[in-house]
Amino acid sequence: MKVLLINGSPNAAGCTYTALSEVAKELENESIKTEIFHVGNKPIRSCTACRACTSGKCVFKDDDVNMVIDKAKEADAFVFGSPVHFAGASGQISSFLSRLFFAGRTGGCFENKPGAAIVSCRRGGATATFDQLNKYFSISNMPIVPSQYWNMVHGNTPEEVQQDLEGMQTMRVLGRNMAWLLKSIQAGKCAGISLPKKEPRVATNFIR
Repeated sequence: MKVLLINGSPNAAGCTYTALSEVAKELENESIKTEIFHVGNKPIRSCTACRACTSGKCVFKDDDVNMVIDKAKEADAFVFGSPVHFAGASGQISSFLSRLFFAGRTGGCFENKPGAAIVSCRRGGATATFDQLNKYFSISNMPIVPSQYWNMVHGNTPEEVQQDLEGMQTMRVLGRNMAWLLKSIQAGKCAGISLPKKEPRVATNFIR
């Protein structure tokens, strides 16, 4: 089993990475492979709603979205991490995830795979950002993995984040909870429990 962790911070080894690494460490302790992927600090195109991604790939090929779609197909679960920018997720991860989910949903990249969000902030705006990231899971038939508190850490540097003992403990509990859920899903498959029955999607427009 493998968990793909996405670092949506412009800083490759900053506060968000520190929190993601704590989650990854617990997953590795549970014999689950991990990969932390940094979306980078270069501009990322937002989705233009061209709807040309029916093949399961985004038409824009000048960033890493399509590469991560391939990684998502092989992953069993996901953790998305972002710093707080004006009480919301970073521009990088917002644009990245919107295209990743819109193009990747046709290839079955995310459905029935657990997901979790983690947020890093100096002081405020964490819960709004946390809610924003969780919406990608709840619209994609993904079980959302909880912890003992909202998945957030506080600090202005990685060293300060490490001093947030409650936040770091929340990350460790999240890692163990994700490992437990992944193993439970695997045990269910071995026991012959099938995935939920799917229905053809119905889209209702409110203005006729």
